[in-house]
Amino acid sequence: MERRTIGAAALGVGAVGLGCMPMSWGYSRSQRKGERSLRTVHAALDAGVNLLDTADMYGPFTNELLLGRVLKERRADAFVSTKCGLLVGDQHVVANGRPGYVRRACDASLRRLQTDVIDLYQLHRADPEVPVEETWGAMADLVRQGKVRALGLCAVGARTTRRRGPGGGYDGTIRQLERVQQVFPVSAVEAELSVWSPEVLERLLPWCAARGVGFLAAMPLGSGFLTGTLTPGGGFEEDDPRARHPRFTAEMMAANQSLVAGLRRVAARHGAEVTPAQVALAWVLAQGPHVIPIPGTKRESWAVENARAAELFLDAADLAEIAALPAPRGSWD
Repeated sequence: MERRTIGAAALGVGAVGLGCMPMSWGYSRSQRKGERSLRTVHAALDAGVNLLDTADMYGPFTNELLLGRVLKERRADAFVSTKCGLLVGDQHVVANGRPGYVRRACDASLRRLQTDVIDLYQLHRADPEVPVEETWGAMADLVRQGKVRALGLCAVGARTTRRRGPGGGYDGTIRQLERVQQVFPVSAVEAELSVWSPEVLERLLPWCAARGVGFLAAMPLGSGFLTGTLTPGGGFEEDDPRARHPRFTAEMMAANQSLVAGLRRVAARHGAEVTPAQVALAWVLAQGPHVIPIPGTKRESWAVENARAAELFLDAADLAEIAALPAPRGSWD
């Protein structure tokens, strides 16, 4: 697989990563099958994927434990990205950026992951009660101690507006990045980027490119919509957040089918084996050499399919056709 680099340290990763969250968090509990997830991680590694993206809050903790079982056998094959800064309660999630907590969280993640170093340690959310420089300083100390190789900031869900405008909704994130960059270099930013969620293209992605900062593209398949495998009105299990998501109502899914149809047309030009999902990932890859999509999945076949998107090159005509597709309909709120 093509290799891309993250940050000033030029840490090498595969062009397509693996988002591990769906294996333990965020989607239907009935679909969380540990042994299947283990097979999926191994299949991704076998296909050349090495960036495994997780967080201590996924589960909580169970996703890191699952990856630890893989890393115990295959640490040399993997680039591990995990996150700290969020605490999960029965009915709530709260930020904690206190330096002492950050240090304890890192040690706990190292134990669960069964490794002696985390390749990329991300701040999941800034704590409004703690200056972000203090949190970042504690994370920088972990690099100096050899427990962490590089630092990143997760901005998934951090948009301050859902409409296009100055900053593309990420003004607050850019201000945070500029503050922490004065303390210790930012190696990567993780935020949402897909054909139907392109807001970062306005300012956040260029900010990263100008500073040699890697960009981890979360939800590059639009939470499954851009794969073309979801049927409008097909319904979701009650505990699946898409069941309450405005863009996943039957009406909005039907209205946005033109996006999937466009991806299918492009895929067809590249061969019968090429899928809309691979075109959607190839579009993300085309946004810059510092961009690494991290599609999440629980299934071996999809992990392998996603990995093969790194082999798909979209030419100028392909990109122009995708750019001309209708704007997505429906709110993210």
